[in-house]
Amino acid sequence: MRIFKLLSLLLTYPDDALRDAAPDIAHLCRAADALPPDLAERLARLALRIAADDLLDTQERYVALFDQTRSLSLYLFEHVHGESRDRGQAMVDLRAQYEARGLEMAPGELPDFLPLFLEYLDAIPADEALALLGEIRPIAASLAKRLEKRRSDYAAPIASLLALAPEANSDLAPASPDDEPAAARDAAWADAPVRFTAAPSPAACAGDLP
Repeated sequence: MRIFKLLSLLLTYPDDALRDAAPDIAHLCRAADALPPDLAERLARLALRIAADDLLDTQERYVALFDQTRSLSLYLFEHVHGESRDRGQAMVDLRAQYEARGLEMAPGELPDFLPLFLEYLDAIPADEALALLGEIRPIAASLAKRLEKRRSDYAAPIASLLALAPEANSDLAPASPDDEPAAARDAAWADAPVRFTAAPSPAACAGDLP
């Protein structure tokens, strides 16, 4: 299920490594027959835009979208638990799940970061990955709706998750607030966002595309 690797890359904070890899990612997206052709093409267009646009502009758009708009956060449990104590326990449980399968997290990473969650799905059997994806379907549906409303290219990776996710009963019902300006964020949102140290190599994606 290498499509999860591609989606993780496209939702990761854009840096030089991701920009350099983006043309190859676009090619791999178009070859991913797990998705409808229109979604595969939308993913390719996002990758090519990352490759073509000024990197600082791309980074600024990413931060404004995902880090300064609470309802578009890529931290899954933010949409469910907010800053409650329940979020802490949920992250401990998710981290333990990663570690049990040998997925190592970099210092400072939070386990509920969506690109990291997709890395985990890429590393486990497809049936288990799809079952877990179904668990976050309500969150993905909420994110997709908000991103489509903004006409953001980043709606494509989230829409792709919805296309892959089975219907499933889930306790992860989103409870995010409506979009809010950066000035309205609480103190926790003023902290520097957690990032991967580098985008994974596209060569790792070239194998078993579904």
